[in-house]
Amino acid sequence: MDKQFLVEQLIERLSASAQVALRASEAAAAEAKDGATPQEKREDARVAIEQSRLAKGQGQRAQRALAEIDALTAFRPGALAARAAITLGALVEVEDDDTGEGKTFFLAPSGAGVSLSGPGGDGHLSVVTPTSPVGRAVLGRRVGDTVEINVEGEFRAWTIAWVG
Repeated sequence: MDKQFLVEQLIERLSASAQVALRASEAAAAEAKDGATPQEKREDARVAIEQSRLAKGQGQRAQRALAEIDALTAFRPGALAARAAITLGALVEVEDDDTGEGKTFFLAPSGAGVSLSGPGGDGHLSVVTPTSPVGRAVLGRRVGDTVEINVEGEFRAWTIAWVG
């Protein structure tokens, strides 16, 4: 699978998220400033304070997304050999030892939790980062290794089936 395609798709998703956050920040700031009459603002200052906090939080969210985009712009993941240790940029397929269900992850420097699809919509995978529980569990491991992951409060054993 073309990893650069995945990086570009991830940048697009994060850019969209940043734009939504920026619009929400601007709307909340405008509402805090102009959304009520001076009399209403005196009577219920909580509303203006809440809108200001919302604007600040959305602004911070947008800034985080933009910082993640910056980190991804220079990210060029390479191919890994079949028996190589898992590193940043790896595609990792795991199989749940109990259910046999497979999951595929892309280990990227940012964008945790974003769902991506392969070229032409082929296959779905989740982005994990080295600081996430899944990322920490698989980093340095190899095909055939088993890792334990806490999924929704329950420990699951996953076997690494494929690395690319």
